[in-house]
Amino acid sequence: MENEKYLNDISEIKNMMSQSSRFISLSGLSGVLAGIYSLIGAWFAYKTIYYDTSTLGNYRNLIISKEAVERLFIIAITIIILSMITGVLLSMKKAKKSNDSLWNNASKRLVINFLIPLATGGFFILFLVEKEILSLVAPLTLIFYGLACVNASKYTLGDVRYLGITMIFLGLLSTWFLGYGLLFWALGFGVCHILYGSIMYFKHDRI
Repeated sequence: MENEKYLNDISEIKNMMSQSSRFISLSGLSGVLAGIYSLIGAWFAYKTIYYDTSTLGNYRNLIISKEAVERLFIIAITIIILSMITGVLLSMKKAKKSNDSLWNNASKRLVINFLIPLATGGFFILFLVEKEILSLVAPLTLIFYGLACVNASKYTLGDVRYLGITMIFLGLLSTWFLGYGLLFWALGFGVCHILYGSIMYFKHDRI
């Protein structure tokens, strides 16, 4: 009995330490919704790229006008803002339900470690857009986002690490099929977010 109580106490201490070092209020449902937003955005981007009169050429040699690039930028920013707002609101709801704080040391470390690779990739991609090297934009968004997820995963749910690895793999694979960047983008940010978000929701949110 004493040994069993001792083991239970150790397990409890380990759980408390894990909760204090990891942000466990991350909502899986927000990942699902982010994936849906991304698929809708990918559809609008597809319409802009392939059905807009300002774009010329086939899928391998597209000539995209400045106006079309601006619309694509607006679509991307809109998806990012919607995903961030949804993530914050649903994580707040989950944290409140479990009597946890949304903004604590673990969530601060999560945000910092997530933003370092993401901001680096963002500036690099803006440089490529300015130089009109658009074929690498889709692969690099996947790769840098994946690196951000892997880097931040040690401060939140472990499933985020596998999401990041999947994104990196898709990004690298996309560099071999540059003409299909939008398809890989939709597969990564859309389908993978829905898949991993659903797994996280059923594993953690419904407990």
